[in-house]
Amino acid sequence: MAVLAPSAAGDRLFRSLCLAAVLAMMAVLGGLIGSLLWGGWPALAHFGPGFFTSSTWDPVAGQFGAAGPVAGTLLTAFLALLLALPVALGTAVFLAEICPQAIARWLAIAVELLAGIPSIVYGMWGLFVLAPWFARHVQVPLMAAATPGSWLERMVTGVPNGANICTASLILAVMVLPYIAAILRELLLSVPPAMREAAYGLGCTRSEVVLRIMLPYVRNSAIGAVMLGLGRALGETMAVTFIIGNSHNFPRSLFGAGSTISSTIANEFNEATGDMHVSALIALGLVLFAITFVTIAAARLLLGRDGGPK
Repeated sequence: MAVLAPSAAGDRLFRSLCLAAVLAMMAVLGGLIGSLLWGGWPALAHFGPGFFTSSTWDPVAGQFGAAGPVAGTLLTAFLALLLALPVALGTAVFLAEICPQAIARWLAIAVELLAGIPSIVYGMWGLFVLAPWFARHVQVPLMAAATPGSWLERMVTGVPNGANICTASLILAVMVLPYIAAILRELLLSVPPAMREAAYGLGCTRSEVVLRIMLPYVRNSAIGAVMLGLGRALGETMAVTFIIGNSHNFPRSLFGAGSTISSTIANEFNEATGDMHVSALIALGLVLFAITFVTIAAARLLLGRDGGPK
């Protein structure tokens, strides 16, 4: 007993410290939610449901509507995911199944390094390199080729300067691609070698092994990885602020200027002087918190499930 007593006391201390850490994190989360609710409530109470349905954002007149930034946030994030997912999946499959391991290790490090590049660097690259190139080689030719009154003209309407919803989505796609590719690679490597070898022994081709054995095995976790990438895209600030055009209007075309919740807060918080203006920006932060929280919570639930063929 004399030997076990110190160990038992140390174990109780360890558990107490872990519990204190969890309680501290929950206190921070609760304080954050409370602060957002407290600061954003005046705007939410004043405008009511109209805050979410109106796209009018006029600080001079004291009119604020979140529909434009919310729609811009969701549109750019989902477009980025649509663009990044095929490339990320192809990269993960190549690194896990096709590329020689000696080379794959270094390529995997290079992919992960992309995730460490600051977002402002992506934003500057998008503003000075991607936007002019996109306007010259993509936007202007498509606008010139569109028949007046056609659906294509409605999709590509906008100022041909390269700063629009589409280029912002491209920047976000480049930013979330390494996150998704790295997680998908690790998931594919977790597939038991015996399953792959058995499939090859039965005469399956490489594509059949990947599509019918490996991807179904990690399906749930892969969906979670994709949603983590979506959460990353939803909250991005600086890169999008550089390149989206920063218009509060509801986005009506891919080449039209727009805004996101993050870019609106970044652009206006320092200059916000009226109480209602500040409250509206904090309410936008609360909306973004809710969207991101739901996305990441769903991703964690999916990542927590055991993968396996269904």
